[in-house]
Amino acid sequence: MIPSKTKIFSLIEKEVLSFHPEDITKERRAILQPLIDYIQIKVGNQEEIRLNFICTHNSRRSHLSQVWAQTAASYFNFSNVFCYSGGTEATALFPMAAQTLAKSGFKVKTLSEGNNPIYSIKYTDNEHPIIGFSKTYDDDFNPQGEFAAILTCSSADSGCPFIAGAEKRIPITFEDPKAFDNTPQQEEKYHERSMQIATELFYVFSQIKK
Repeated sequence: MIPSKTKIFSLIEKEVLSFHPEDITKERRAILQPLIDYIQIKVGNQEEIRLNFICTHNSRRSHLSQVWAQTAASYFNFSNVFCYSGGTEATALFPMAAQTLAKSGFKVKTLSEGNNPIYSIKYTDNEHPIIGFSKTYDDDFNPQGEFAAILTCSSADSGCPFIAGAEKRIPITFEDPKAFDNTPQQEEKYHERSMQIATELFYVFSQIKK
């Protein structure tokens, strides 16, 4: 990978340096290619890039994807990338997802508590924090047009036959770590899924030519 010009927190960079993008299978690379193509066209046209990661409950995979994609964009010095997340329904950002990011080196701060807490998630000192909370994909907080809708779970993919405002619909689904909630493997499996998402999204941005 090319050296970072945006200085991300050292613990996150340690995680990044442990990635093995060469282990991404041909099948997964083919799934990721439409996202690479979308970003590349936007970069070539010098247009802003808006990525909305969508899952059913906007509680786990979509948040992990949003945070790692925004971090990867900054790491590879793409300043006009704006990442979002949403669900087909709003619930809450699951605490273990936030804890997993914190253990990878993100500075996670709870801004408000309640049934749907709001978090500030920082990956570097000087960039604007990512605001994490559960919302529907078409919430006013998210872009209403000129964005790619990236479906991170199969149920959201099948449950959203049409996403208003999306220029491109890209299914990139991940297994749900929720299956391991309240088990001895929970922390390990959340980290494993987070690392898969991070590795694949860093691979995506590493392929973009300026």
